[in-house]
Amino acid sequence: MKIYNDLTKKKEEFVPIEAGKVRMYVCGPTVYNYFHLGNARTFIAFDTIRRYLEYRGYDVKFVQNFTDIDDKMINRANEENTTVKDLGDKYIDEYYKDADGLHIERATVNPRATEYIDKIIEFVKELIEKGYAYEVDGDVYFSTKKFESYGKLSGQNLDDLQMGARINVDERKQDPMDFAVWKSQKPGEPAWESPWGMGRPGWHIECSCMAKNLLGDTIDIHAGGTDLAFPHHENEIAQSEAVTGKTFSNYWMHAAFVNVDNKKMSKSLNNFFTVRDLLEQYDADVIRFLLLSGHYRVQMNFSKELLESAKASMQRLYNAVCSLETNLSHSTREDVNEEEVKYLEDLNKYREKYIEKMDDDFNTADAITVLFDLVKDINSNITGESSKAVINGALSLLRELGGPLGILQKSTQGDLDQEIEKLIEERQKARKEKNWALADKIRDELKARNIVLEDTPEGIRWKRA
Repeated sequence: MKIYNDLTKKKEEFVPIEAGKVRMYVCGPTVYNYFHLGNARTFIAFDTIRRYLEYRGYDVKFVQNFTDIDDKMINRANEENTTVKDLGDKYIDEYYKDADGLHIERATVNPRATEYIDKIIEFVKELIEKGYAYEVDGDVYFSTKKFESYGKLSGQNLDDLQMGARINVDERKQDPMDFAVWKSQKPGEPAWESPWGMGRPGWHIECSCMAKNLLGDTIDIHAGGTDLAFPHHENEIAQSEAVTGKTFSNYWMHAAFVNVDNKKMSKSLNNFFTVRDLLEQYDADVIRFLLLSGHYRVQMNFSKELLESAKASMQRLYNAVCSLETNLSHSTREDVNEEEVKYLEDLNKYREKYIEKMDDDFNTADAITVLFDLVKDINSNITGESSKAVINGALSLLRELGGPLGILQKSTQGDLDQEIEKLIEERQKARKEKNWALADKIRDELKARNIVLEDTPEGIRWKRA
């Protein structure tokens, strides 16, 4: 298995610290609002990678934090006239609702930054003792010049970073690139007692501390959105390695941005989508399909047209599931002939191809192509006359390969039948109202699902072709 390591800028063979086990840390949300489409891409990408590692037999300890104290939290709490804690509690609950809605598996641990204040203070004290941090008027700053390899993740030296960075001028810093690991309390802000007075942690130190305490001094994989590579992850490396003297993470992974209609997503452009909004209109499988249809490291575009295309693609996949489930319920043959035994063996080539694609830096786009190739094969070779064993084998393989992607796990029996009945009713209503365009559109949709309508004395009946 190969992973593109952002630290070395190349694909590397994945060798975990401990055989068969993976320690993985993913930067989670700052919980002051519902999470949006860009966040969803990151969460789904690394949920899929975690699932695939487990599929390949690894025992994964997956930690994803909640940032529940920072400037954004404080500002939003003031706007809503509530406390930072109550705001965090509210949006952590909302995160779980949306994440569950997207079939994102729960992390092994979801630590909150505020649960680690004492450990963060100890971490900061150690940085000061080792000469990597200094205190000024209750604030504590990390000295970037003291950490010789600062900039190794971004691939730039400190002088280049300083020239290209937007830095808030603070005359109290020894160097403009130094960053806060502890912030003194401002009026009305939440704060905790520390050796430097009342204050709160800086953002970067929170993740370093939680990762160290939950996963150890060195972890296998650290991941997040590409916007976190600098300065957040760069600063995490500096802090963590300054304290431990060890490599912080062996592999660094970042998910690329999502544009909307080829423009950067922003509220000012009115092209900002929350997951809550999307889940009201589209099934989780559709959203996951779209966000996994491109490689996680490649910037992708989002549009309603692409979402509708993803919906149609998922329908094709579920049509195959539906056909298999229907054939399985109608099949009466238990015996398996030699031809079917060979066919089931031949289907294994799709599993092998799928693993080949996913083992190459988790190429979900190509893995999805393998799913469609499998579906084409199944549609051509399995019928209601096939044995239960061969139908079951094909259905199990389809669900197995959909599993790491978080799709194709639902049964089509029942829910889909109700949906088809509803479409037929809508078509009948459209015909009565002489809305021929709508009636034709519904007819075409039913045809695409291989649904055949029959006129009977009792009314319209349907069956699968």
